[in-house]
Amino acid sequence: MIERETVLQNRLLGALKPDDLDLLMPSFTLHEFAPGKILQEAGTDVRYSWFPLGDAAASFVVAADANHLVDAALIGREGAICGLVSSGRLPAYARAHVQFGGRFLRLPLSALAQARQQSPSIAHWMSRYADCLVAQLFQSAACNASHTIAQRLSRWLLATRDRICRDEIAITQEQLGEMLGVGRSFINRSLRQLGVKGILSSRRRRIVIMDVEQLHAIACGCNERIREHFDQVLAGVYPHDADMVAA
Repeated sequence: MIERETVLQNRLLGALKPDDLDLLMPSFTLHEFAPGKILQEAGTDVRYSWFPLGDAAASFVVAADANHLVDAALIGREGAICGLVSSGRLPAYARAHVQFGGRFLRLPLSALAQARQQSPSIAHWMSRYADCLVAQLFQSAACNASHTIAQRLSRWLLATRDRICRDEIAITQEQLGEMLGVGRSFINRSLRQLGVKGILSSRRRRIVIMDVEQLHAIACGCNERIREHFDQVLAGVYPHDADMVAA
């Protein structure tokens, strides 16, 4: 059986009551994936939930048209990918792939359904997380419609920093364009402007955040709104700046 300390590297699982977590523990399997690994494909039946551990994270991406995929949400140790919202084997609407490699726990939905029947508080836990994920998607849609590329880029970098607990982010300009739904030239221009101000250092296939306070000053307030909702619904689950020190 996987050790409890390993499971608790996912903060959403850490929000469970100990007895409820005990119901799920025997069904977890541990996997390690590199960036790009597909956890679920759009249109396929959902059979598992995936829980990122530590600094691993995955993205939901949806088709904007026949040729473009756009990031809908980045999920790290504060959440889960697949299965908790629908709690069934309905076809997946979005692709989910590993954005930042690392370890993931896999939980069969059959085991989750059985545990849910045994404990009403597990069903409540699932509902609370579904509410938080929907809030994240709503806020992301509002952000994309209302804020500048520089604001959205700054927000995405800060949200990613929260999840992976480091200032160096391994990502290409093409990937950033997919995340934000804009062309590489717009990303390149924004990165240059932030670099001139000493906020970022942009290197090949990676970005280093040099000045967090200035990046916060440019970013929109969408991350804070999502964090506030998490703190109201699932206190202690959403990452905070203090986690950087702990890491």
